[in-house]
Amino acid sequence: MKMRELERRTGVTRQMVQFYLAHGLLPEPVRPKPNVAEYSEEHVRAIEAIRRLQTEGRLKINEIKQALNGSAAALRNDVASLPHLDTLFALRTGVDTQLVALDSLETQSPMAQTDAKVLQEIGAIQIHQRNGRAFLSRMDAQVVGLWGEARAAGYTEARGFDATTVGMYLKAARELAFAEIELFQNRIEADLPVEERAAMAEAGSRIMLSVFTVLRMKAEFEAFQQAEKRTGDPRRSADPRRQVNRAAA
Repeated sequence: MKMRELERRTGVTRQMVQFYLAHGLLPEPVRPKPNVAEYSEEHVRAIEAIRRLQTEGRLKINEIKQALNGSAAALRNDVASLPHLDTLFALRTGVDTQLVALDSLETQSPMAQTDAKVLQEIGAIQIHQRNGRAFLSRMDAQVVGLWGEARAAGYTEARGFDATTVGMYLKAARELAFAEIELFQNRIEADLPVEERAAMAEAGSRIMLSVFTVLRMKAEFEAFQQAEKRTGDPRRSADPRRQVNRAAA
């Protein structure tokens, strides 16, 4: 399709399409002649992925670009953005190169190699070997990068933490995912058009992930309150926020 058709299909102006191309977010169009560019369904899907990363993930263009280049921090722990990011990466580079070199993560996560081996042992990620180098899928690279952030925040072996901690979340995530799929299959009509089923599944996954995140935060807050009552830790009672709350009461 020509640029005009791409604009009509996506609702994005040619100036914005050229902006995406200039930042390396879109696959290059086919150019049969020097001044002629032909776009495809891949460009439509890639632009849709970018727009969702901007609207649903609230990511800026430079953050999307950083995430595509392997920066875990760019996503700000927004796991809901990962499927859109994977789609965009696959469309931009092709399936054969949809892997991230493990050693490329060491700049931001110095222990990436060690953490990746542990994470693979517990079944959280899979390491792929290509020509003597280790590679990860985009999502697995995010897992390694996020654990690197946890390590930087103080969750170290010296305090009794290592990458096996992720196993607790892995078990819960798998149980929840299988329960969601079973519920979806049992409740959604079998004769519903495929496109509508796919749209419902995608929306449901995104929305319920947000619900789960909020419920988990509430549960954690309640658990901390219960732990404080049991231990009576004086360091917690010295928390300035708690002193403000007591003063207000």
